Amino acid sequence: MRFVGVDGCPTGWIAVAWDGASSTTAHFLSSISALPDVIADAAVVAIDMPVVVPETERAAEAELRAFLGPRRSSVFATPPRVAFDAPDYASANDAARAAIGKGISRQAWAIVPKIREVAAWLPTIGLPVIEAHPEACFSMLLGAPATASKKTWAGMTERFNALTAAGFDLTDVDKVAARAAVTDDLLDAAAAAWTAHRFHRGEARSFPSNAVSDAIWA
Repeated sequence: MRFVGVDGCPTGWIAVAWDGASSTTAHFLSSISALPDVIADAAVVAIDMPVVVPETERAAEAELRAFLGPRRSSVFATPPRVAFDAPDYASANDAARAAIGKGISRQAWAIVPKIREVAAWLPTIGLPVIEAHPEACFSMLLGAPATASKKTWAGMTERFNALTAAGFDLTDVDKVAARAAVTDDLLDAAAAAWTAHRFHRGEARSFPSNAVSDAIWA
């Protein structure tokens, strides 16, 4: 039984599978639909991507920003459903403004293709898939928000050391995955795997706390 964390990378997806103790593997997926074939014994998948396309602004994201404090800028607002059919960023921005009174960031628009990919995959997977936010996962793992950005050496080592202490071995991962991943992609996927294990055990925290269908988990 493996607990899987998934994060997007420039050419696809990075998946980290963990047994909840010490065995860790990392995998590059060109498509999210390949996950069941690559990790056949997955029990729970936690992915750093919305699993529900919202109609409006998400309460989960507002609560998550408040929880993360100094790391709040890592939470991008998910575009509302009306923006998903737009042909380009300008059109999506206009659609969002008309629907919810505010536009969307370019960062949020950039992940729309991956959100669409996940939405098409979810009905086929046949096991629990939750949305996890890596910074929230690390905050729970560290006991407080990380002290430095994950883009810095200090932030990378802080997160790597916390994962190592939790039982992850990321020192000798698959070379294809290692080359496809930006450093923080692999760390974020591992943090999501940690939360997938906690979700399986009934220990994960949800935002909002009533664990609605579009909750974010940590």
